[in-house]
Amino acid sequence: MNLNTIFQFLVPKDKKFFPLFEQASFNLTLLAEALHEAINAPKEEREEYFKKIEELEAKIEDITHRTHLELSRNFITPFDREDIHLLIKSIDNVADYMHGAASRMRLYQVEKITKSIRKLTEINLECCQLIAVGIKELKDLNNHKNIADVCKKINKLESKADMVFDKAVADIFENETDAKNIIKYKEVLSALESASDKCKSVANVIEQIAVKHS
Repeated sequence: MNLNTIFQFLVPKDKKFFPLFEQASFNLTLLAEALHEAINAPKEEREEYFKKIEELEAKIEDITHRTHLELSRNFITPFDREDIHLLIKSIDNVADYMHGAASRMRLYQVEKITKSIRKLTEINLECCQLIAVGIKELKDLNNHKNIADVCKKINKLESKADMVFDKAVADIFENETDAKNIIKYKEVLSALESASDKCKSVANVIEQIAVKHS
């Protein structure tokens, strides 16, 4: 039995931080679902989804704030304080970029939803679902293989998002003649691709925590 295992056995079961992580990842998945539904809805119905995305992003910001408050109040934490900060902040960053993509679609009044936008929202939704799984697996830090598998899947999805983004941007510059449309679509695609990058950052933090406690 190594020192980390002994320490985990002696430390009281966490009742503050993991519920916050789970709330954040749950709301993140709902946000990704709302974005996916928004782009598949008729234009006149998208506003309802955009409002829902705003509400969910605000909820995640509030959870991030509450987590930081708990860090200032509690001496005993389930793992390193720095890792707690990195984990909740990285989840918040994913929400920010998905919200940013929705805001750009709304602001620029993007009417035609391209295959690339659909694909990137699908990838981000799958990544967010995997993040929720990874957070649950962190409760038992002995499940290192399960955590590694989840993180590997997120990394593969992020690489796929990069390829979708690169091809989409190349297609825009090759086929689109309206400069306004070039700006609109590149901004939306960039926000979606950045969201997948931030999902990879969450996976890196989760795996880093698991490795420290394995």
